Amino acid sequence: MSRLHTPVRLGLIGAGRIGTMHARNIARRIPAARLAAVADPVPGAAERLASELGAEATTDPAELVKEVDAVVITASATAHTELVIAAAEAGRPVFCEKPMALTLADADRALGAVGAAGVALQVGFNRRFAADFRAAHDLIVAGGIGTPQLMRSVTRDPAGAVADPGAVRPWTIFRETLIHDFDVLRWLNLNAEPVEVYATADALVAPSYKAKGLLDTAVVVVRFENGAIATAEASFSAAYGYDVRGEVFGSAGMVSAGDLRRHAMRFHGADGLSQPTVRSDVELFGDAYTAELASFVDCVREQKVPEVTGADARSALAIAVAAIASVEQERPVRLTELEGYRTLDLTART
Repeated sequence: MSRLHTPVRLGLIGAGRIGTMHARNIARRIPAARLAAVADPVPGAAERLASELGAEATTDPAELVKEVDAVVITASATAHTELVIAAAEAGRPVFCEKPMALTLADADRALGAVGAAGVALQVGFNRRFAADFRAAHDLIVAGGIGTPQLMRSVTRDPAGAVADPGAVRPWTIFRETLIHDFDVLRWLNLNAEPVEVYATADALVAPSYKAKGLLDTAVVVVRFENGAIATAEASFSAAYGYDVRGEVFGSAGMVSAGDLRRHAMRFHGADGLSQPTVRSDVELFGDAYTAELASFVDCVREQKVPEVTGADARSALAIAVAAIASVEQERPVRLTELEGYRTLDLTART
């Protein structure tokens, strides 16, 4: 059987909430792939998920990497860099959930390992694979709105990190939540690079956790090299549902994407109008999560450059790092002020 007709044997590292979702998508929704193995250091975690889906299980990610064609990393963000490096050094293409790294230095180490090994690295920015965001992007690329001038991205989570504050790392709202917005804004802005960031953030939902580093509300202003100005906002307390939207205003028009309605049905009753809404990222972006992994599998089979590269992920991370510095210093921060920021790194297509 030819390589293009043989299912890609994927190994998944991290059997938590997102890892479980990805594993089920691989096993049940992507015919070109097979979930071969699951690894998780937590005793029993990999075994439970692997037994459900007919895969092998191990507590050792290094063992898994040796036995598969490509690796899907869905472990804790703190482990992403080292796992990407390990997979690359073993010669395995890598799909890594966002963020690829938590610092620019770690991002460069990951990119260096991937570049030296000559393997593909795709990062999990799922909004690029959502039908409405993709349609908006294609319209912008075709010149439909003219020159992008004002942009907006919103992420409001109905529970988010506040539900388990003990599991939250400092600056999660920038590096693990708004990083989606930073990526999609850059993507919708024709991959223009950011030049300056101003951010403000606070603990308005759970003030008692502020001392532990949990900021639950933030607004970020980003200026891009092409002159476009963008805002990104996030909250961990949207009582009405999981709300993700994007908007680009240009010289010839405006395009928007994102809709938290579960379906088109609306109920008109004695209390007025009501409509059900989605309540989680998995519910809103279910098809996009599948599409991004299907795209990764195609890249592995056809040896193509992924649609979302490590360089793209580094650009989004640079905005997050600048936002953190802006909050700490209470001023706008230019990207060139960041330690380790080099335009050359951002132009790599790894």
